[in-house]
Amino acid sequence: MRTPVAPTQVERFFDSSELIVSKTDLKGRITYANSVFCRLAGFSEAELLGQPHSIIRHPDMPRAVFKLLWDTIIAGHEIFAYVKNMAKNGDFYWVFAHVTPSYDAAGQLVGFHSNRRVPSRGAIAAIEPIYAEVAAVEARHKNGKEQLEAGYRHLTAFVESTKKPYDELVLSL
Repeated sequence: MRTPVAPTQVERFFDSSELIVSKTDLKGRITYANSVFCRLAGFSEAELLGQPHSIIRHPDMPRAVFKLLWDTIIAGHEIFAYVKNMAKNGDFYWVFAHVTPSYDAAGQLVGFHSNRRVPSRGAIAAIEPIYAEVAAVEARHKNGKEQLEAGYRHLTAFVESTKKPYDELVLSL
């Protein structure tokens, strides 16, 4: 178990020509991480392999976003999401993630594949206050289950209020 690191206010960036790629097993443990992922996250490949993908979870990210993501990919659908990640030293970086289920030759779900691109600054400006609001709703509850349920209700209510399906909303930012 890694010692908790305090988030810094230092943002890391990557080039729009670069792609962050990772693969995980069904439990979300990293089975592949490309060099861009390792560089931005500040981990070696050896440090990442076998670790839960949440090793780069930034505390500003609401748990409800990850519930939506996991529910979608476990159901066999792709999802797009803006995610604020945290590097090994506490720095942060934003990504526009495209996560898909991976299947073996027999059609069995075996894991997940994620490509992350540089997000637009306008999209970050639009999504950051929404995430902060969902995180604040989660923080009002004492236990994790209640936090997740309340945050998820708030997130889905927000999406419904836009009169757009989630994917359309995210792609419109």
